[in-house]
Amino acid sequence: MKINKKLKLSLYVMIFSFIFTACENSETQTVTTLTNLVWADEFSIDGAPDANNWTYEIGDGTAQGIPGWGNNEFQYYTSRPENVKVENGNLVITARKETFSGSGYTSARLLTKGLFQQKYGRFEARIKLPWGQGLWPAFWMLGDDNNGALSWPQIGEIDIMENRGNEPTITHGSIHGPGYSAGNAVTKSYDLNARLDTQFHVYGIEWGPNYINYYVDDVLYNQITPEDLPNGTEWVFNDREFYIILNVAVGGSFAGAPNANTVFPQTMEVDYVKVYN
Repeated sequence: MKINKKLKLSLYVMIFSFIFTACENSETQTVTTLTNLVWADEFSIDGAPDANNWTYEIGDGTAQGIPGWGNNEFQYYTSRPENVKVENGNLVITARKETFSGSGYTSARLLTKGLFQQKYGRFEARIKLPWGQGLWPAFWMLGDDNNGALSWPQIGEIDIMENRGNEPTITHGSIHGPGYSAGNAVTKSYDLNARLDTQFHVYGIEWGPNYINYYVDDVLYNQITPEDLPNGTEWVFNDREFYIILNVAVGGSFAGAPNANTVFPQTMEVDYVKVYN
């Protein structure tokens, strides 16, 4: 196709502007483009989530030896359709205020452990979040524990998206490892200046050797590398495969307790989860 000089000049200007902006915003960040889709769930069949892709955490953490799931959370996780189902093309996780097995709230936590795990790549999900004080939705990853031979935080944790339900425009991206876990995680928040509970947004990371890039709607807002860790601590993100987790917690040290203004039920809707390498 023949391109006239005026159009060609416009294309050059656009390309130069894009490269300049990307370099200006990313500084020394490693930016990759990954297009080889290796795993996905687009939640196209109504009913229970696909058992080939997802399993569940059940309970309040007590049976696992970590009451409150280690974060003083209030909910009891179930696999009931009242708390988790696929409907109208979305995975729907619903947090409810109800008495259930000694807890005052129920919700769901899904994971791909033992079903799909990968080291490096792009991991993304298109999600609409719940809203309200005390809600803690998350899209995150844990390293394989080698059948219990390793424990957290040595296995590593990558939080792709966490949100405090009373901050409806802000997402958080973090990593946890030995010497930089829980309240000492390496983290950064990002304010979209747009509601996260009224429309879907794409949350993702691109993870490679010695870097993890954080994105919202293709905006690169952070990169974490070994140089960002506290002195004397270990980068554990080149060592093993990680699996995916989706959940909505209620209460906990990160989000605080619900209050009288928190409306239940609340839902997190997931349009898709995709992984590339």
